[in-house]
Amino acid sequence: MRRPPAVSEAGQAPVSETRRRARKIKPQLTEGRLVRVAGARNQAEAEFIQALLLEEGVPSLVRRSAGFDVPDFLAAGPRDVLVAESGLLTAREVLLEAAVIGAEPPSAGVAPARLLVALLAAFAAGAILLWVLLELVR
Repeated sequence: MRRPPAVSEAGQAPVSETRRRARKIKPQLTEGRLVRVAGARNQAEAEFIQALLLEEGVPSLVRRSAGFDVPDFLAAGPRDVLVAESGLLTAREVLLEAAVIGAEPPSAGVAPARLLVALLAAFAAGAILLWVLLELVR
């Protein structure tokens, strides 16, 4: 049998943690695709950044950084903190004020086309070097 929720002195049910967090979020900062706003060295640091953002009404999401998505790491390993595009400027201001991030925007990584060109160039250089070595041996 399920018990009814405890009632406070004011006659209202206590506020859950989820509802308390949802009340802090500003709806205008929740629109758009998710973008990376900061990186953290571990889960505890990522949750600290998330709490800083929530205090200013910016909802955020934490995910494991690319290449570190291994369950064996548990709370260890770097994390990415993501926010909606509409909350990006506010989030950057909050994190700059708290000295969590630097003034330069985070790098987006290597473009796939540039990576492909670099790999093809390295493969071609290796093939030419191998051909020259084989010609010298003959």
